[in-house]
Amino acid sequence: MYKWLTSAIIVAIVATGCSTVARNETSPSPRNDGRVHTQQTEPRKKEIKNSEQVAVHLEQLAKEIDGVTNAHCVVFGNTAIVGIDVDAKMERSRVGTIKYAVAEAFRKDPYGIDALVTADIDMSQRINEIGADIRRGKPISGFAEEMADIIGRVIPQMPRDVIPQELEKQAPKMNKKL
Repeated sequence: MYKWLTSAIIVAIVATGCSTVARNETSPSPRNDGRVHTQQTEPRKKEIKNSEQVAVHLEQLAKEIDGVTNAHCVVFGNTAIVGIDVDAKMERSRVGTIKYAVAEAFRKDPYGIDALVTADIDMSQRINEIGADIRRGKPISGFAEEMADIIGRVIPQMPRDVIPQELEKQAPKMNKKL
């Protein structure tokens, strides 16, 4: 009896799994597939073909913002990094507002839509130096030097890693005895 019942259940499961359901074989309309469709409303990022021209354009755009005294721009590939100079005595909140205003102006520009904006004094000066190295025909070495300087400032110095000068002077003497 159990054999017949088990066999009947297995046959029923296989039959329901293999059956075909009547389907509407027409493909759904692309507009009626239940997904939300949108159109691009923001400016698309333009491919940068003349980096020097784009750098000058973004610098000018940044300088037009009230509170920006100077701007420096470097373009690598299809990305621009813009450093802005503001009054050194300005409050931090005001600097943030100016930086935001520059980013807003860039948002409306197809070359500036994905630009990076910084108001850090040191970073802005380094961007200026990288730009000068690029104009002198040393883009890679100039970038590498500035990145080394930036990383040297960011990485903390651990007191444990500092070797006193007396031990440095003794180290060569030790090697002579060995």
